[in-house]
Amino acid sequence: MSEHTLPQRPEVRGKRVSFFVTCIVDMIYPSSGMAAVEVLERVGCTVDFPMAQTCCGQLGFNGGYRAEARQVARQFLRAFADSEVIVTPSGSCAAMVRHHYPELFADDPVLRPQAERLAAITWELTEFLVDGLGITDLGVSLAQPRTVALHDSCHGLRGLGIQRQPRALLSQIGNLTLVELKDSDRCCGFGGLFAVKMPQISAAMLDEKIERIDACPADAIVTCDASCLTHINGGLSRLGRSVRVHHIAEVLAGRL
Repeated sequence: MSEHTLPQRPEVRGKRVSFFVTCIVDMIYPSSGMAAVEVLERVGCTVDFPMAQTCCGQLGFNGGYRAEARQVARQFLRAFADSEVIVTPSGSCAAMVRHHYPELFADDPVLRPQAERLAAITWELTEFLVDGLGITDLGVSLAQPRTVALHDSCHGLRGLGIQRQPRALLSQIGNLTLVELKDSDRCCGFGGLFAVKMPQISAAMLDEKIERIDACPADAIVTCDASCLTHINGGLSRLGRSVRVHHIAEVLAGRL
């Protein structure tokens, strides 16, 4: 689905931000979630955290369990019912809400309008900063010089058009030199259930991604999705590589 088919979104400046942390960030990378909130507050946003939030339902949806995905998505609709703007540090979860919630509730006259409203007000972190608020310079500088390259996550890139936004933000960080990773837009092989159902293909794709990282002059890789971070770092660790992948929220907070 191309970007022009996404729901039309209202103005976000001056509105309260409801932070959707996502399952993987909450359970495995809470520091990335806290970094994202720190960045949002730094640019003047008032941030709340709906305590009833759970999962967006993407895993069930991708596995073909639509009824179960709807059940999980209903809880999301309840948790964020009063939200003015929703921001998440995950392109894949943002794409799930933006693209598939209206589809999940297409035959429900009560929940469909709610799903469409939340789809329209949900943003991935970097697109919210750049496209929503018009901010690229966060006034951040790293403690020491680093050379960084970006891995473009599939859902964010292909589902939401997230490519220039993280680069615009990274290029303004002090002590950070941004270089390009060859085939940065090529999948790392995770793909959620894909890595489980087709492990050999997934592993081959990961090997190719690591070859590109080995050939890149960057001493750190940055991505906008924790799932890619997990998959690539697992491969790098098993091969004894020193370079690691970091969530962009940590970098934007100056924590690299």
